[in-house]
This record gives sequence, structure tokens and C-alpha cells, in this order.
Amino acid sequence: MQSLLEDGKKRMTGALTALDKDFGKLRTGRATTSLVDNIVVDYYGTPTPISQLASVSIPDSKTVSIQPWDKGAFGAVEKAIMNSDLGLTPVNDGKIIRIGIPPLTEERRKDLVKIAKKYTEECKIAIRNVRRDLNDSLKAMEKEKDISEDEKKKGEADVQKLTDDYVKESDQAFVAKEKEILEI
Repeated sequence: MQSLLEDGKKRMTGALTALDKDFGKLRTGRATTSLVDNIVVDYYGTPTPISQLASVSIPDSKTVSIQPWDKGAFGAVEKAIMNSDLGLTPVNDGKIIRIGIPPLTEERRKDLVKIAKKYTEECKIAIRNVRRDLNDSLKAMEKEKDISEDEKKKGEADVQKLTDDYVKESDQAFVAKEKEILEI
């Protein structure tokens, strides 16, 4: 029973980790290195993430700077950023590539909040799916006479409490992300 709950905790934590990753992809009015994490550069015919061929830093809250280690990669990195869905324009001065993060429009902020809400709902669905799997396992254990009906009921109560805790955590993450997005 305890190992079942531990497995559930691990899987629900995984859902929250995925939510954090999804939130990292959302462009707020602030610069973060996670903005370019998913951009893949065609580096001499090999698809390579930017972080593997350049140092990415945040000199200030409105700028991402990318410094490729290979001078020949500048054009490819610049092209990959232009082709990404971020809608950002890189500035290449030959030594470093800078991406200025423009302030978000009110309409774009509302769209981003909707996307964040969708990510949160997907996380909650994943958490509830884990709850369903755990409850199914408890029913199977009762059917196999591994646990009594009382133990099953206590297990289901524990699983529900675990689920409630993780759903609450995902809601708190959404509220924090919403505040960050709407912050001007």
C-alpha cells in the first residue's frame, strides 16, 4: 500500500514538473534562458539545441544574449531564432547575438493566460489519471484478497488527499504564472 502511494507521489510530481516546463516556454514580459531551450539549430547538418553550441545568458530583464562558441554557427543560430514561434528578432553584432524582449500587448497577455490555464488543466488531468490508476490498483488488491475492504477505503482516502494536494499545488503554480504574465 505504501509503495503504491509512493509511486503515485512520484507520478504526480512528474505532472507538476511537466507543468513547470510548459510554463517556462511561455514568453512573459521578462527574459529567461528557457525561452531558447526548445530552439534547435541546424549545425552542420545536425539538429542541435542552442544550449549545446552557445552560452545563453540574461544581461538584463529585457535581453537574452547568446554567444556561440563557433563563429560559423552565428548565422545558423540567428536563422533558427527567426524561424521559431517566439516572434522575436535577434540582433547579431559578430560577437554576440542579442534578443530584445518587447513588452507584451494586453491581448497577448490574455492569450498567454489562456494557454497557461490550458497547461494547468492538462496537469490536473494527468494527476487525476494517476488517482484513477491507484484506485484501480487498490480495487484489484482487494479483489485478490491482498487487502481488506477497510484498508481499501483508507487507501482511497489517502489517494484522494494526495490528489487534492497536487491539484492545489498546480493551481498555485497557475496563479503565480498568471501574476507574472499580467505584470507590466
